[in-house]
Amino acid sequence: MHKAVALLSGGLDSQLAIRLIQEQGIEVIGVFFNSPFFSESPWVTKASQNLGIKLHTITFGEEYLAILKNPRYGFGKNLNPCIDCHGLMLKLAGQYMEQINAQFLITGEVLKQRPKSQRLDALHIVEKLSGYPGLVLRPLSARLLPPTIPEIRGWVDREKLLALSGRSRKPQLKLAELYGLKDYPSPAGGCLLTVPSFAERLKILLERKPNATYNDFELLKVGRHFFGPDGFYLIVGRKKSENEFLQEQVGMHKILLKAATHPGPLSVLQNLAGIESEDHLRLAGGITARYSDARDLPLVEIKYWVPTQTPNTIEVPPLDPSQLDQILQK
Repeated sequence: MHKAVALLSGGLDSQLAIRLIQEQGIEVIGVFFNSPFFSESPWVTKASQNLGIKLHTITFGEEYLAILKNPRYGFGKNLNPCIDCHGLMLKLAGQYMEQINAQFLITGEVLKQRPKSQRLDALHIVEKLSGYPGLVLRPLSARLLPPTIPEIRGWVDREKLLALSGRSRKPQLKLAELYGLKDYPSPAGGCLLTVPSFAERLKILLERKPNATYNDFELLKVGRHFFGPDGFYLIVGRKKSENEFLQEQVGMHKILLKAATHPGPLSVLQNLAGIESEDHLRLAGGITARYSDARDLPLVEIKYWVPTQTPNTIEVPPLDPSQLDQILQK
């Protein structure tokens, strides 16, 4: 029996692509990619269970960070390096394919469905970037694309594959009904890099901190973010779950702040220019006080500390909303 590795996002297209290949008696193993911008969801787990396939997760590393900071084929509408990203996915999936002695790769891509990454030329580029030319099979659009090695060698019957093209979802929905597939998310996509507000926040962070790390990206997903002068950068939690997330994710070189006597947010202060500043500490305290229950007091006691160290306190006035507006908030 031949064996294939499929990129499985949990979406309908990837599930249909797998079903089409399973119908031809081929064993399929699903691969999901984990990053700060898209992580494994119940949809992925449910899809693998419904399809009856094993699921292998690969976490993106430094190679992905390099792509994010300088994609060879540019960004999509926001800060999504889709062509480079898909190429890397297939490269890593191909390496896993070799490890488990599988023969080819499957994706749920549909020709012309997405304007940047699923044009004909983009699909060719993605395959070239993967390092596995001829071994990337796209079952939903296969009959509109050049025959792949699995088709040429007879592992897969090309005539049983599809010729879908464009943005319409009607053919996929009919197939889903035929196959009894009911568990899949909307086609909007789950990548934060395609969300304008998040992409803008990330763009500012990368401009001010080109060496941003995975931890920075994790922190970027929650809270209010304030970028001020001379490297000032403050994250303010908006609710209990975000305060807990910030507490768990904060690194050793960041300062935590909280109102000492009233309920309020946990804030995380760092200086992107690498400079310690009393003014920054007081500004961060004023913002933290502004979002606490002590916002109407003339002075608020703010507790601040570095993880593992004993807290200190300062007294600051809550920042006036007009002053708050002068700081770049994302």
